[in-house]
Amino acid sequence: MQQRNLIIIGVAVFIGLIAVYLANSYFGGVQRQQDREAAAAQMAQIVVATQPMQFGTALASTNLRLANWPANSVPQGAFVSVEEAMRGGRVALRPIAVGEPILASKVSGEGGRATLASIIPEELRAVSIPVNQVTGVAGFVRAGDVVDVMLTRQIPGEGSTQADKMTTVVLENVYVLAIDQVANENETEPKVGQTATVQTDIVGAQKLALAREVGALSLVLRNVENQAVGGTRTVTVADLGGAGLYIPAKDRTAAAAPAPAVNTAAGPVRRAPSGPTMSIVRGVEPTTYEVKRKGGY
Repeated sequence: MQQRNLIIIGVAVFIGLIAVYLANSYFGGVQRQQDREAAAAQMAQIVVATQPMQFGTALASTNLRLANWPANSVPQGAFVSVEEAMRGGRVALRPIAVGEPILASKVSGEGGRATLASIIPEELRAVSIPVNQVTGVAGFVRAGDVVDVMLTRQIPGEGSTQADKMTTVVLENVYVLAIDQVANENETEPKVGQTATVQTDIVGAQKLALAREVGALSLVLRNVENQAVGGTRTVTVADLGGAGLYIPAKDRTAAAAPAPAVNTAAGPVRRAPSGPTMSIVRGVEPTTYEVKRKGGY
């Protein structure tokens, strides 16, 4: 019985070794075939994504693979091996679609973490400004959009009134990094936020910091393909139309009604009685007398 069990175990091990050999031969043959196809068609192999990746997704063998790519159009920063892409625990810093090349600019460095600071170019800065349903374009401004930033404030000067306002464009063609704490570019559903974090240079960051203190900021959503800047000017209330129209203030001082004239020619003015009265008619002329109260007037 023991000898039979040993034979069965030996056969099982032998079959397993054959299966491993055949699997290695198959995958090795596929790899060699891809290498031959790449060489024949002047193709290179780079690492691409096999699954959708969001901000912070760790690079692993389960979501990466090698794919043939035209050798003369390999993107800058592409990885040529899965091991190299995974080295150091890299994570995605931007959304990556299935089949998209894994580029060094879209993942963290070795041992890096998925933070907002890690995706900002060295010469640029991130600054947050307050927004609401109106100034944030009803929540349609999302991470990855491009906006202009406008400032509405009082026109300076001693003769300026509360109605004397002006609007200027502080920054143009500004990239939105996040709305509130959402930096995912795939989140495209409208959502009203309280802060918008934008990417600009140090001077632009200074402008926005100062603009927050002197007036109200508004975002203007623009087409991402429109890179034109300049040509803006300051807009005042006069640009809204209706020049020359003016409603004067109404005269609220109504003339007081004249007091009734007192005829003093007939005699002295009598005071009105404050108590009971009695009228006595002599002939046709009535005379009114005040009745004195007992003990006084």
